[in-house]
Amino acid sequence: MDYGKLTVEEIRQGYHFDGDKSAYVCNYCGRVFEEGQVFPMGDRYYAPERAVRMHTETEHEGSLSQLIESGGKSNTLTDTQKTLLELFGQGMSDGEIASKLGISASTVRHQKFTFREKAKQAKYYLALYEEAFSTQGSKRKADDIVDIPNTVTMMDDRYVITEKERARMLKSEFESLEPLRLRHYPLKAKRQVVVLSEIAKLLEFGKKYSEAETREMLKAVYSDYSLLRRYLVDYGFMDRTKDGSEYWLR
Repeated sequence: MDYGKLTVEEIRQGYHFDGDKSAYVCNYCGRVFEEGQVFPMGDRYYAPERAVRMHTETEHEGSLSQLIESGGKSNTLTDTQKTLLELFGQGMSDGEIASKLGISASTVRHQKFTFREKAKQAKYYLALYEEAFSTQGSKRKADDIVDIPNTVTMMDDRYVITEKERARMLKSEFESLEPLRLRHYPLKAKRQVVVLSEIAKLLEFGKKYSEAETREMLKAVYSDYSLLRRYLVDYGFMDRTKDGSEYWLR
């Protein structure tokens, strides 16, 4: 899930409303809860928003644990910080946490202070960014930077791509966008990012594909489907089981 497209509240609660689907969607597994339906949870049925809320709590053990371990490139927490956040979330006192971890209570309080200051700083930069880069309507400017998923494995200059550059690369690398047909796999890293991100759109978030389904889908795009599959995984757009029997959008 690309957290950059969600509000802070949507990230916190673990689900969001997708207006195009008229449904609530789990941020972690992509399960869809459509409006106008009821969903069984145990021996009772619930409306979509209540059902997706219960789903995140029972199937994903709540949002805190998921947020601590997810976030991709945005998550720069150390293992110690993750542990502290988990214990703070359990409502443990500073003394209890200090005793459990074998550290002083003052160390726990200092880390709590650091978390709070970072949160204040993040709010400030978020407001500053939105004020500086907000545009009228949803139309992007040609020099806007293309959104990059949180799941990419390495963040460097290859991902700094403008909308204008992306449009030009798509036109030169693909012989057709509908249906998607690749002329050749590019050698330059930026072009690879653009090509792979476009191909990744073929996969539906939350759905798992068999090896055969993945092969046929990619083969329709380019003859060397195994090359596409390998780079989609290596670049962090797609994930797979250890035996390669199933693939899914990260």
